[in-house]
Amino acid sequence: MARLKQRYDTEIRERLQERFGYKNVMEIPRLHKIVINMGLGEAIQNPKALDAAVGDLTAISGQKPVITKAKKSIAAFKLRQGMPIGCKVTLRGERMYEFADKLISAAIPRVRDFKGVSAKAFDGRGNYTLGLKEQLIFPEIEYDKIDRLRGMEVNFVTSAKTDEECKELLRLMGMPFADK
Repeated sequence: MARLKQRYDTEIRERLQERFGYKNVMEIPRLHKIVINMGLGEAIQNPKALDAAVGDLTAISGQKPVITKAKKSIAAFKLRQGMPIGCKVTLRGERMYEFADKLISAAIPRVRDFKGVSAKAFDGRGNYTLGLKEQLIFPEIEYDKIDRLRGMEVNFVTSAKTDEECKELLRLMGMPFADK
């Protein structure tokens, strides 16, 4: 069992129930999935960039990503409908908790001049999006083998009804929110 999942089952659920006064255990917020998205505008001119991004995302998540394609044509960007422009991975279950633990305890502390993640990136429905500027913060990525820095979004989809519940869930899991 993943270390974060075990901690959720033993202490985080009880503390959430105590704080928000849930009557039913099924009301307690939990992680449903984590979606990691990497948009690649450069893939229009350089199709090989997509292969490098897929390799990086596979190493980071432990799962092969799905290549995302453009939904509409945009002439100003020389983009045609159906062209590959990114990749994404949806993590659930054991892999989701392993990734969340690795992100919170190993990757985020490696960010330069880190002061905490933004507490304003909630969507109003109990989900949180974290933007990362480079893939180098993950221990699986070797500095010598990357061709260029790529950012990504990490979406935490929870069963929480409000942003306050989601923030408390992530805070108890160890997410270092900035004090603002």
